[in-house]
Amino acid sequence: MTIISACKEEAHPSLKWGDLPNIPDKVGFAGSFGGVSNNTLLVAGGANFPDGGAPWAGSKKVWHDQVFALEQDSQEWKIVGKLPRPLGYGVSISTDDGLLIIGGSNEEGHYSDVYRLRYADDSLSYSQLPSLPEPLANSAGVLLNNIVYVMGGTTDSASKEAEDNFWSLDLNDMDAGWTTREPWPGPSRMLAVAGADEHAVYLFSGAHLKDGVREYLSDSYRFSEERGWEKLPALPRSVVAAPTPAYTDANSNLLVFGGDDGSLADIDPQTEKHPGFSKAVLSFDPNSNEWSTIAEQPGNAAVTTSLVVWNGEVVIPGGEIRPAVRTTQVRTVIIE
Repeated sequence: MTIISACKEEAHPSLKWGDLPNIPDKVGFAGSFGGVSNNTLLVAGGANFPDGGAPWAGSKKVWHDQVFALEQDSQEWKIVGKLPRPLGYGVSISTDDGLLIIGGSNEEGHYSDVYRLRYADDSLSYSQLPSLPEPLANSAGVLLNNIVYVMGGTTDSASKEAEDNFWSLDLNDMDAGWTTREPWPGPSRMLAVAGADEHAVYLFSGAHLKDGVREYLSDSYRFSEERGWEKLPALPRSVVAAPTPAYTDANSNLLVFGGDDGSLADIDPQTEKHPGFSKAVLSFDPNSNEWSTIAEQPGNAAVTTSLVVWNGEVVIPGGEIRPAVRTTQVRTVIIE
């Protein structure tokens, strides 16, 4: 059922911005996995241009395998181990039993592997979970009722079309493996934002590929096991590659931080300075099915990174602040 789009005017929550210690790297990473294990913040893998350059200037993109950990009350990151391979641009899911890293890619291709990272007593360990039905990167995922949902993405670095896959893995019955579900009633996409409240999972925006050309989407959908998919009001703007999953606040509103709205998609970074991505913070109220713009991020707004909830704060670790430009900043937000 299509619901007529609407925006609302209301009293907005207060957002208090802060920072954690910077990622200890010269340039930072995009596409890193991020999450929590044993109350420790983990940031793993990702890719960058180590010389601080860009592909149009001849620089080579490099994927990484390091795992950084920031323990509670610490002011210093430390490297605690490595991923099974250099990897980035997959799905990050924090669970009570560790951080799931799902799919992803590197210069060799896309992967279907799923791992659980655990950090305890200064030691990092990982175990392998059931693999995805096929290799996948640039997808979105979220956890609800101990079920992992993965949506969209690409299956190959040379893909000219995005996927409309919708897969689920019940962490209480992993022997059953991944289940292929009916996709959402809209275009295939990559670099979308996932979300969840107590009752349903959400899919926001993303980029549709048509013969390799991006179409910036602003549609949104909700899925519940009881009702299936339903189309929701469109976002005020596209939020491609915004930190994912969306943050669900105490009132069950889903907040999306920034993203690429496509307005600068045609800018030539070789001749023009890209001013950065959208700083708008959007909020979706699932009770009224309405979107609103509630704030603007200070400073640079990062894309192609995870959103992590740690110690009651939203954490946005690293990411890309302009085409090919990474950041080492680890931003925090307290929503009141």
